[in-house]
Amino acid sequence: MSFDLFIVSSSNSVEETLSKIELNHLGFALVKDKENQIIGLVTDGDIRRILLKGKNLNTSIFECMNSEFTWASSQTPREQLLKMLDSRIRFIPVLDEKRSLVGIVTKDELPHLEERKIYARARSPVRISFGGGGSDLTHFFSNEKGAVINSTVSLYTHATLRIREDYRIILNSGDLKDKIEFSDFDELTKTVSKFKLFQAVIKVARPNFGFELYVHSDYPMNSGLGGSAVVASAILGCFNQFRKDKWDNHEIAELAFQAERLDMGIAGGWQDQYATVFGGFNFMEFAMDQNIVHPLRLSKDTLIELEESLILCDTATTHDSGNIHDDQRETMKQSDIKQRVQSNVELTYEMRNHLLRGRLLEFGKCLHKAWEIKRGLSSKISNQFLDKIYENAIVHGAIGGKLLGAGGGGFFLFYVPPFQKHKILEWMESAGLNYRPFRFDSEGLHAWTVREELDNEEMTVI
Repeated sequence: MSFDLFIVSSSNSVEETLSKIELNHLGFALVKDKENQIIGLVTDGDIRRILLKGKNLNTSIFECMNSEFTWASSQTPREQLLKMLDSRIRFIPVLDEKRSLVGIVTKDELPHLEERKIYARARSPVRISFGGGGSDLTHFFSNEKGAVINSTVSLYTHATLRIREDYRIILNSGDLKDKIEFSDFDELTKTVSKFKLFQAVIKVARPNFGFELYVHSDYPMNSGLGGSAVVASAILGCFNQFRKDKWDNHEIAELAFQAERLDMGIAGGWQDQYATVFGGFNFMEFAMDQNIVHPLRLSKDTLIELEESLILCDTATTHDSGNIHDDQRETMKQSDIKQRVQSNVELTYEMRNHLLRGRLLEFGKCLHKAWEIKRGLSSKISNQFLDKIYENAIVHGAIGGKLLGAGGGGFFLFYVPPFQKHKILEWMESAGLNYRPFRFDSEGLHAWTVREELDNEEMTVI
């Protein structure tokens, strides 16, 4: 837009200024000095008052202008401009740092709200499982009903995704301490790399754009906390922010299962995906026709007391859940093993009832029963090192506990009565075992979008 009709020189006359005001139809003109800096503003009303006081059309406009006029800069917030216009100001000149005119704001011509670039962020929590392990495997609940009980806790995978203007795909992992780049989606699907989980999730998400993805977690890999499902959930949560038809929680859980179980071919159950996506305390039932997630409404006092009574113990060892589940698939063919899993399912219903009634000591005893059942499902679930940790935990005050996840390593969860907690924590410290504080998470997967902050952002004005 040309601003010639709005600017006069300080040496121009009233008559010359009125001619420009007549042509610009906004009823004002800005006065510039020899350095082209705007030094004043004059309206048709100002000129009328000057003429009534005896001045004439040949009077210099410099004598008529108002040097204390209202103006805005390129960085003036739109909200402030609206408030200025709402204060009976009809027009607002916009000046740059050199006091040159760069825009004019009126009620009909406000800065346009451009659609700015955004990025997506998501975080998804890990789960701790209390009972029913093994019954969420498809080869079990294809004939028998499966049931588990779990809760998400305040350890998360965090993901950030930004769309690129080309088709390149850049993956960054804080957990792997590495990054990888692909020229496009097709190259990603054909490349074998250590980012295989990321690649599997991206394949099921099928984005039609290039992007940069950053992922990091609050917990170690292969720790028995359902981490693969948590990573998948967080990444899918980011992609979901760019969809018009957004996936619901069931669909995200199913996509995460598809990526890990079908695309990657890693054996495992269904509870991890549902737990991290839905969040909170849940009792889950599994059958071939459908999986049902039942949120448990525990009293606040019960939740806090349970939170204080549970100890998350890091054994500083890792496991391969896929190998353990493969072994379980074979052992499940044995009738006695299948009966053990069925007993675990029945125990899960008992644990649910104890929780709902606030009977936490009985719940702790059930954890011990669940561990005794679980460790008998496969020879790969425990070993001498892990058995010794569990035995010492019981000696030092734990009522019960279990190894989280498939087994073989990772985290133990112990239930400890209040007056024994110091004793067991002291033993853990002396044994070189790490205590990981946590709080229950009730939110599950949470994803959102953020506007990118641009340096030296300028208004779009007329």
